[in-house]
Amino acid sequence: MSAPRIRRLRRLALGVASACLASAAAGLASGPATAGAASAAVAKSRVQATQELVVLLSAHGAHRAPEASSAQVALVAASRPITGEPTTLPVIARAIAPGGGRWLLVLLPGRPNGANGWIEEGNTRPLVTSWSIVVDLAARRVRVYGEGRLVKAFPAVVGKASTPTPTGDFFVEESLQMQAGEAGGPFALALSARSNVLQEFEGGPGQIAIHGRENLGGTLGTAASHGCIRLATASIDWLASRVIPGTPVTIDAG
Repeated sequence: MSAPRIRRLRRLALGVASACLASAAAGLASGPATAGAASAAVAKSRVQATQELVVLLSAHGAHRAPEASSAQVALVAASRPITGEPTTLPVIARAIAPGGGRWLLVLLPGRPNGANGWIEEGNTRPLVTSWSIVVDLAARRVRVYGEGRLVKAFPAVVGKASTPTPTGDFFVEESLQMQAGEAGGPFALALSARSNVLQEFEGGPGQIAIHGRENLGGTLGTAASHGCIRLATASIDWLASRVIPGTPVTIDAG
């Protein structure tokens, strides 16, 4: 596949990540909020030392209950649309069906935000991460935890009032290394979150991402984007080299 075609797919799939182009000049629109110790303490109370993940080895139907006869709420592909890497989901509960089948309650990507469903454990591979991310919208900071301890905190550009960054419990859906000079580079962490305002953008699903500021700009500590979270190059470099798909991301209003 040609480099222009790859770039176009990324642009369409990330949706809101591309939409951030239009708001780059708005970086001075809002002043930074104060990062209070109280909001950081609340965020930390929700952080786990580790998060159980599951890697799909085939497509899985997600059901309302841990039994095959229950309604299917989604069909989750075995790979992700941008990178083609295996789908990795956070596991939030386990159950054994009356017939002995093992089921996993997982967070699901896409709309509606924060949706979950039960999938059969068969044709999956277990995985664990000790990393987690908390985005504090009021403080306009991204806090990164390892084994439940705060490791780094980065100033960020977040969604402006008309196109706010959605809040809730999400996860890293896939990790992209952008082409040199590509807007939003050098890395983008495409999240399971979707914009509550932009239902689609340039044919994409309005997907939220944590990404860099290359060819975008925006003043760190402001609310100026179309919903995505922008970090300095050094910050996104550090983050992308450590977190993996499935890593939990909590976005708090603060």
